[in-house]
Formats: sequence, structure tokens, C-alpha cells
Amino acid sequence: MRRHQASSGTRRLLLVLAPVLVVSLAACAPDPLPAPSEPAPSPTAAVSPSPEPTPTPTADTAEAELPAFASAMNGVWKRSKSVQGRDYIDALVAAGFAKKSMQVTQDETSVGNPADSIQFSVRIGDACLVGQVGPSVPRPTAIVMPGLPEGECLVGQTRRIDW
Repeated sequence: MRRHQASSGTRRLLLVLAPVLVVSLAACAPDPLPAPSEPAPSPTAAVSPSPEPTPTPTADTAEAELPAFASAMNGVWKRSKSVQGRDYIDALVAAGFAKKSMQVTQDETSVGNPADSIQFSVRIGDACLVGQVGPSVPRPTAIVMPGLPEGECLVGQTRRIDW
């Protein structure tokens, strides 16, 4: 069997056309992926997450207003041991709370006896400041509770604040 060898002229032609062939084939290749707009972090660089901002109470939040609420409540209790809702509502108004955002339970039971305890509240945003005082309570209590969907704080029948 005879081997066919390329002549020197053919070899020269291939050497001249090789770059043209390479360039032509490269033009047929798919486009490379676009470069990312931000450089990728180097593998040795440590990437630490940004710290989450810590919410701080503002004057509009119930948590921020709890100390003033408790102070007004404790002031009335220390002076008089009162179980009269009006005393607490008036003290809260004097402390800067909006009367229209308040609720208070009845001072008397349904049979006319003094209440063993009363509750009063101030709605602030979606939360409520709730206080409770009375002889059946070990000590005056003030807490922040979620507000009720109806826009109130206390469950059940409350006294009308009309003074």
C-alpha cells in the first residue's frame, strides 16, 4: 500500500491558511458569558455578614412608654391604694397619655361591691400598656400586651371614660 505524502507546496499552503482557519472557527464559537459587574471575592477573603440593625424603642412605642405608665400608676397606688379607675386615668393623662386611647374596668362588681382589682390601659400603635391594681393583686402590675384586632386593649365590658 502506498502512502500519500503532501508536497512541500501543499504544506506551505496549509501553514499560510492555518491562522485563517483558526480565526474562522473561533468566530463560530458561542459567545462567552458576560463578565460579572462586581468582582467575585477572593477565596481567601473572609466575607462577614452585615450586622442587623437593633431596633431601639422610640417615644412612639409601648415599650418606651412603659416606665412613664408604671410611674403614674405607682404614684397613685403609693398615695392612696385607690381602686378607683378615674384616679389612674387622670394620673395617666397628667403624665401625657391620650385619654381617647384609654380603657378602664368598673370600680364595682355587678352587685355593687368594691372591685377586688381594676385594670386600665393605653393603646399605643399595635400594642397596649396594661395596668392592674387592687387588694387581690400582690402589687401594682404594668405590662405591654398586643392590642386586640378591634383596636382595644381590654377584653369584656369596660367603663366609659366621659370625664
